[in-house]
Amino acid sequence: MREVNLRGIDLNLLVVLQALLDECSVTRAATRLGMSQPAASRALARLRQLFSDPLLVEGPGGYIRTARADEMRPLLRQTLSGVSELIDGRDFDPAQATGSVRLLMADLEAAVLAPRLLAGLAKQAPALDLEVVPPGSKPLDALGADAVDALIGVVEDAPAGFRKRKLYEDDFVTIMRAEHPAVNTKLTLERYLDLDHLVVSITGSGPAWIDQALARLGRQRRVRVRVPSFFAAVEIAARSDLVMTLPSSLARTAVGMRRFALAPPPLKLGRVSMSLAWHGRHQDSPRHVWLRRLIVEAAAEIGHR
Repeated sequence: MREVNLRGIDLNLLVVLQALLDECSVTRAATRLGMSQPAASRALARLRQLFSDPLLVEGPGGYIRTARADEMRPLLRQTLSGVSELIDGRDFDPAQATGSVRLLMADLEAAVLAPRLLAGLAKQAPALDLEVVPPGSKPLDALGADAVDALIGVVEDAPAGFRKRKLYEDDFVTIMRAEHPAVNTKLTLERYLDLDHLVVSITGSGPAWIDQALARLGRQRRVRVRVPSFFAAVEIAARSDLVMTLPSSLARTAVGMRRFALAPPPLKLGRVSMSLAWHGRHQDSPRHVWLRRLIVEAAAEIGHR
């Protein structure tokens, strides 16, 4: 392995590299770092020379990462995280902290939790920004690679090296537009199955929680529309006769728009547990301990503890 002369390298470029590889956009990376777009472009040119690799290349709709860039991302995250903790030592003062916290969660959870988190950040860490990252198909991989600080969602099992704690439990409710023909009728199971349904699905495939419960009864509903976004689902439900069954904390967010009626679903669905997960390497990191406490406080009044 050749020895690299670090004295001849501007290590600040690594911070820019992280933003560029995260955003796959010079403009967004510049905005995130508070620098001009031309300065970010010049930094990208220097990084390409330093690594002898294009790092970002033209793709459908914008830049995509090269194979070398994808390979280096986990190590880059770990390196910068380690440097931050080395400098912070055992002390962390949120009031003086800058940069951002990156949380992996679906927009369903973000719709409920993010406003409470922002309120906590405004009081305790006003210079810290919040970035919500969509979960994708392998959320624990992103957590293990330090691409995010924590994961919030349904975590059935935490593999070796990961930690989790329950934030709250939620039951389910069915929502429909306020003028829906079924609003003034009792929502029996037969009536429920006669309706067309709308499902929020992050991955776009596989049975939803409700469909698994129906399958145990030997029944099936018609899922007419499947979308990856809670807010898209809300708009579709508000303008159609599709109904949606979802955790009650999310339903209360939608019903707050005064466009919906809600009813208990006509089958036993139990409760879903929302959890906070993080990598064990950050168990005792002062910054992460503070962040986890902030998240727990923000979730304290959601659902059932």
